[in-house]
Amino acid sequence: MASGIELNLYNDWIETVKEVFRGSSHTLPDDLTGLDIAVAYFLQTAQSEQEAEVLAEQNRERFMTMEKAIKDNFATVILPDIRSRTGYTEDQFEFKWVYNQGEHIIEVNSEYRIPL
Repeated sequence: MASGIELNLYNDWIETVKEVFRGSSHTLPDDLTGLDIAVAYFLQTAQSEQEAEVLAEQNRERFMTMEKAIKDNFATVILPDIRSRTGYTEDQFEFKWVYNQGEHIIEVNSEYRIPL
């Protein structure tokens, strides 16, 4: 059984959003909360701040649902698949959300990838 699973997919998304803003020369202040960053992101396309806040919360819930699914299915589905596809035999797992031609969750140590 796995001895360690690290994941904070929402934080991975927040860090990516901060990078996107930095790359567009609209750097966000360092003291913003994750929610503030998410709202700033969704304000780029939302019709109002209220809509951006709703989208930000829905997005946070989406990431929490993904994390729960990974935790709930790790031992019975994900771990056996990692072992069979990658040959990774260690017991430390670090899942990250990435955007690379679409959304993916990767397990850093084994290079296992879950396309979303």
